[in-house]
Amino acid sequence: MRANYQVNATTQFRVLSDDQIEEIFHSALNVLERVGTRVYGEEGLALLRDAGCLVSDDASASSADALVRIPSWLVKEALSTAPERIVVAGRDRRQRVILEKDKIYFGTGSDCPALIDPYTGEVRKYTYEDVYNAARISDALPHIDFHMSLGLTSGVPVHTYDRHQFLAMLQGTSKPLVITAVDKEGLADQYRMACEVLGGPEEFAKAPLFVVYIEPSSPLSNSIEAVEKILYAAETGIPAIYTPCTMCGATAPVTLAGGMVQCLAECLVGVVLAQLKRRGAAVIIGGVQSAIDMATSILSYGAPEMVLLSAAMTDVAKWLRLPMFSTAGCSDAKVLDQQAAIEAAMSVTIAALSGANLIHDVGYLESGLLGSFDMLVMSNEVIGMAKHILGGITVTPETLAVDVIEQVGPGGHYLTQEHTRQHFRMELWFPTLMDRQQRRGWEASGGKTMAERVRAKVKDILEHHQPLPISAEVEASLKELVAHADERHRSKAGER
Repeated sequence: MRANYQVNATTQFRVLSDDQIEEIFHSALNVLERVGTRVYGEEGLALLRDAGCLVSDDASASSADALVRIPSWLVKEALSTAPERIVVAGRDRRQRVILEKDKIYFGTGSDCPALIDPYTGEVRKYTYEDVYNAARISDALPHIDFHMSLGLTSGVPVHTYDRHQFLAMLQGTSKPLVITAVDKEGLADQYRMACEVLGGPEEFAKAPLFVVYIEPSSPLSNSIEAVEKILYAAETGIPAIYTPCTMCGATAPVTLAGGMVQCLAECLVGVVLAQLKRRGAAVIIGGVQSAIDMATSILSYGAPEMVLLSAAMTDVAKWLRLPMFSTAGCSDAKVLDQQAAIEAAMSVTIAALSGANLIHDVGYLESGLLGSFDMLVMSNEVIGMAKHILGGITVTPETLAVDVIEQVGPGGHYLTQEHTRQHFRMELWFPTLMDRQQRRGWEASGGKTMAERVRAKVKDILEHHQPLPISAEVEASLKELVAHADERHRSKAGER
């Protein structure tokens, strides 16, 4: 036996040292104490005031908004009660994501207004059917672990689109979900729908069906919708992502460290609010951090700054012992081309190496405006490659294979060795879309490009994959809940 023998069971990767993380964290605390954050909504303000925060002088108990300065001790107290482990399960309860340090899961993004029709090539709005089909594609792909809507449902009432979208997602996949909500009422309706699917609030509490995405407004502002949603999520046991979408140079400092300080400060407001509402409420931090492109003014989804910031924030989240919401599998390209492949491969690999937990936006093109079935399917292949790389290299007497090398000897080969038969399936990665044929074989099989092979797989899934169905009785109840939500908003509009 060897002494002091160290093993890297997986690959190792890190952006920030502990000292750098401490500087960023302490700077974020400094911002919350000195600069403060604007908070909207009476309940949130009351909780913060009662906890010892300094609320601006012009804010009375009935104020709708105020500037709040949060003491560092309160942030640290909130961090001490926020859970570092969250379990979310799909509607069949078997497919789970376990959010804890260095466990990675990939999923789509949400709410893109447009897609490229896989049959006509037309760029058009997402329909209910498209959102359902996006869920079916996620359901069929082995390396997509959770699902967000990918598209923004059109053709339904604007104020209740989120309920329709959630229903389409439930119908299309049995995987764990991440949802968006118009407001607290929209979140409450989706919670009721989830409880209907699972059999009640007790079943949801055992393993939530979904996580809700909530976004504060950069810089340093928390809308009434965001505050009410984080408080409702804490109260009901819904895990909540509370993360900004910062643009370095526009809505955050242009320096990456400064952008991280502001982003972290904004995330920590959500942690504090959730813990004040209910100790132990599950909160996930992170966010979509990137740079504004100074030539076009877009938030770049393919920029190396986004990849670097996401990995660095993952280091911070792990240091704070909080689950991390990261970004990968997305691009600024308008179609599935070489740019899309480069940006997807780079972001997926770095996100996987970083150890982030919920890695979303797989399938985004055109800087988050286009939710692409093609990009989703191609990125699934990239994720499979990245996961294989993360497995590292197993070094044991069996895998060192000295005896096998001796048996084959100079000039031999290993194709017929029992050692090869026993190990090749575990040691080697097998592509489903990448082409490794010689040119003659590739030409004989049609000479298809990667984009053509991807599109063929998309169509195959759309035409053949059937998700686990919801019972007719439960589906009818879900549709009734959605119809009631539509009617409530029609009545409110009539009253106005």
